[in-house]
Amino acid sequence: MNEFIGIGRVGKDPEVKTFDNGSIATFSLALSERGYTLQNGTQVPERTDWFNVVVRGGLVKVAELVKKGSLIAVRGKLRTRSYDKDGQKVYVTEIHADKLELLGKKEGSDNSEHPYTQGDPHGNAEPSDDLPF
Repeated sequence: MNEFIGIGRVGKDPEVKTFDNGSIATFSLALSERGYTLQNGTQVPERTDWFNVVVRGGLVKVAELVKKGSLIAVRGKLRTRSYDKDGQKVYVTEIHADKLELLGKKEGSDNSEHPYTQGDPHGNAEPSDDLPF
């Protein structure tokens, strides 16, 4: 089963590209694990992993509401692709989102939260009452 669920902060404003068959939005997402102290006193530092998120269909409209620093929840599938760069094969793992949830406003921002949080199977954005998914 290939299902990804994560909550993190957006690393950059979404980039939207429009094609003949629809639009795609991409942005980076930082997922962090808090640091902690072991019983023996050893400090384990915070760890942050970065992912690229790809959004298609009606969710592109939701992704356009996302800004750098926003806290969001993403559900989707992990996909790996490769390309050649300077003669070397580069592999990239991306999150292909099928649901997005805007969890709160950007830190330090006065922007209000937006009620549109996810897409239906047909790619239409819709308000959601049953959070988080």
